[in-house]
Amino acid sequence: MTPNGILQILAFFGLVAAVAKPLGAHMARLFTGERTFLHPLLRPLERLCYKLAGVREDVEQRWTQYAGSLLSFSFFSFLFTYLIQRLQGWLPWNPAGFGTGRAPSNATAMTADLAFNTAASFVANTNWQSYMGETTVSYFVQMAVLTVQNFVSAAVGVAVAVALIRGFARQEANSVGNFWVDLTRAVVYVFLPLSLLGALFLCSQGVIQNWSAYTHATTLEGATQVIAQGPVASQEAIKLIGTNGGGFFNANSSHPFENPTPLTNLIEILMIFIVPAGLTYTFGRMVGDQRQGWAIFGAMSLLFLIGAFIVYGAEQAGNPNLARLGVETSATDAQPGGNMEGKEVRFGIAATSLFATVTTAASCGAVNSMHDSFTALGGLIPLFNMQSGEVIFGGTGAGLYGMLLFAILAVFIAGLMVGRTPEYLGKKIEGKEVKMAMLAILATSATILLFTGASSVIEFAKDSYWNGSHGAATGNLNNGGPHGFSEILYAFTSGAANNGSAFAGISANTPWYNLTIGLAMLFGRFLIIIPMLAVAGSLAAKKKLAITSGTLPTHGALFVILLAGTVVIVGALTFFPALSLGPIVEHLLMLQGRLF
Repeated sequence: MTPNGILQILAFFGLVAAVAKPLGAHMARLFTGERTFLHPLLRPLERLCYKLAGVREDVEQRWTQYAGSLLSFSFFSFLFTYLIQRLQGWLPWNPAGFGTGRAPSNATAMTADLAFNTAASFVANTNWQSYMGETTVSYFVQMAVLTVQNFVSAAVGVAVAVALIRGFARQEANSVGNFWVDLTRAVVYVFLPLSLLGALFLCSQGVIQNWSAYTHATTLEGATQVIAQGPVASQEAIKLIGTNGGGFFNANSSHPFENPTPLTNLIEILMIFIVPAGLTYTFGRMVGDQRQGWAIFGAMSLLFLIGAFIVYGAEQAGNPNLARLGVETSATDAQPGGNMEGKEVRFGIAATSLFATVTTAASCGAVNSMHDSFTALGGLIPLFNMQSGEVIFGGTGAGLYGMLLFAILAVFIAGLMVGRTPEYLGKKIEGKEVKMAMLAILATSATILLFTGASSVIEFAKDSYWNGSHGAATGNLNNGGPHGFSEILYAFTSGAANNGSAFAGISANTPWYNLTIGLAMLFGRFLIIIPMLAVAGSLAAKKKLAITSGTLPTHGALFVILLAGTVVIVGALTFFPALSLGPIVEHLLMLQGRLF
C-alpha cells in the first residue's frame, strides 16, 4: 500500500463522517413530522401525492397494515415493471427499436425470464442486470420504469428503517407510522433533491443526458462503431444515492459516460454512503440518545475500514506468480505495480479497491472495475461484505435495520453471558424479537447456499429450456476450479443480499439463472423486511425500562466491538465452508503457483 492510496481512503471516510450529521438531522426532523428547510418548496408536491393516492397523512398503521401496504405496493410495482419491459416495442422513446424488427443486430431480446429477473431486481432494490442496458431496453423503460423504481425501492428501505426506529422510540403504542407517508416523504424530501444536485454535478463533469439516437462513428481502422446515448446522468445519480446500482451501460461506472473522471469517482462513492451513514444519526436523534447512533456508525465504520484496507493491500500486492515474467520467484514477491487487470487506469488501484468495498458494503452494486479480475483475497472481502447481511452501512434503510437486527442478537448474547434479560434502548429483548431476527438471517443464508449448491451440481438435459446454450449450470462460467465456484456463490450472494454487483465471469442470462437469482432477490428483500416490521410492532407496544447498574451500555467502545464481532462471527459461521471452497482455497493455491 502507498501513502497516497491510504490517504485517499481516509479522506473519503472523513467526507462520509462530515455529511452524516447534517443529512441525518434533516431526515430526523422529516420523519418526526417537523418542518424542514425544503417544506416551503416541496410541501405542495407532498400534499398532491397524498391527494392523488387518497392517503390521510394523520392516520397511522399497525405493523401488519404497514407490511400489507408495503407488500401491495411492491407487488404492483413488480407487475408494472414486468409488463412495460415486455411491451417496450410498442411504446415511445425507443430510438434503437428494441422489441421491434428494426433493433440492432447486437440487441438482446427481453424474454419472459429476463423481464421477471429485471422486475424482481429493481423492485427489490438490487438492480442485478442480466442484460446490457444499451442493447436491451429503451429510453422509456430506463426513465419511466427503472429510474422510478430506483427512487421508490430505495424509499421503501428507508420507510422500514424509520418504522423500526419508531418501535424503539415509542412505548405502549399500537402503530409504527404510515407506510405511504414515509414512502412519499423519503422520495420528495430526500431522494429527489439529492438526485437533482447529483445529476447536475455529473452533467458538469461530462456525464451525458440526452434523448439522442445512437451515434454511428467510423474508427481509425475503418470499422463502424455504435456509440450509445441516452438520459444517463439522471439515472446515475439515483442509482448511487438510492444504493441501487443498475447502470445505464453494461460497463456501469467504469464507462466514461457514467464516470468520466477521478473526481466523479470520488463523488459517486460518496453518494452511495451518504444516506446509510446519515440514517445512523437519524436513529440516535429519534430514540433520544445520539450516542446510540454514533455507536452504530462506529461499528459500521470499523468493519468498512478493515475491509477497505484488506482489499487495497491484496490488490496492491497483486499476484506473486506475475512478479517477474519468465523468472521463478518466491510467494512473498509482490507484482510490480499491483494488480491492474480489470481496472480503469484513470482510477488506479486505491480508488478501485475503495469503490469495490463501498459498493458491496452498501447494497449498491455499481462497479468501476471487474471484480472477477481481483485477487482471491481482493474478491473475498466484497463477497463477505454482502454475506454479512449488507449492514456495513448497507442500503438506504436496509443497512440500518440490518445492523439493528444484529444489535438485538448482540445484546441477547451478552444477556446470556451474564445471566440477565437482555435490553436495548430500554426495551426488553425477548423470544419474539430474537426469533424474528434469526428468521431474517436464516432466510438469506439458506437462499444463498441452497441456490449456489444446486447451481454447482445440476445437469440439464440436452437442448433443455433451462440451460440456454449450455448443458449444465456450471457451463455458464468463464473459469473453473474454486474461482468458478466463487462466480456462482457471488451471483446468488449478490442477489439475496440485494446488492446487484457481479464477478462478471458468469453468463447469467439463461432461464435457470434469471429465475433462481430473481427468486433469491425477492426472498432476500421481503423475508427480512417482514420480520423487521414484526419486531418494530412488538417493541412499540412495550414499556421502556429504567436504566440500572446492570444494564449493558450500548453506546460505548465495548458495544461497538461486540456488535461488529457479532456480525463477523455470524457471517463466518454461516459462510466459512463455502468461502473455503472458493476464494480461500484459491488464495492458498495461488501461493503454490496454481491459477484459475
